Amino acid sequence: MLYAVLCYNDESVTSAWSKEEDDRVMRDLTAVQRKYVEAGKLGPVARLLPTTAATTLRHATGETIVIDGPFAETKEQLLGFYLIDCGSLDEALDFARELSSANPSSGSYEIRPLALFKPGELPS
Repeated sequence: MLYAVLCYNDESVTSAWSKEEDDRVMRDLTAVQRKYVEAGKLGPVARLLPTTAATTLRHATGETIVIDGPFAETKEQLLGFYLIDCGSLDEALDFARELSSANPSSGSYEIRPLALFKPGELPS
């Protein structure tokens, strides 16, 4: 089963890291990822740019509005995500635990089963 592992953290904390701290975290995360890549289980990984680079399109009552920044007012922001092929939720949780151990700041990882839709292909 494919899972999305969504990575949330306080953007003000992670953006305050020095280049050396950020490089160390990315190196540690890459070490976690390596065994899943070698096992053929890890799909695309994305690190999102800061929310200051975001644009939100909101549609309500027949009107479409485009605003700068994210829409949600939260303490943690979505900073990136992984797609991973796991045999069970427990395996996906183990992956998230390893990511958490490699990350020096507090944050959270949301694990969600993923339904994959391919453009141009209709479900049967």
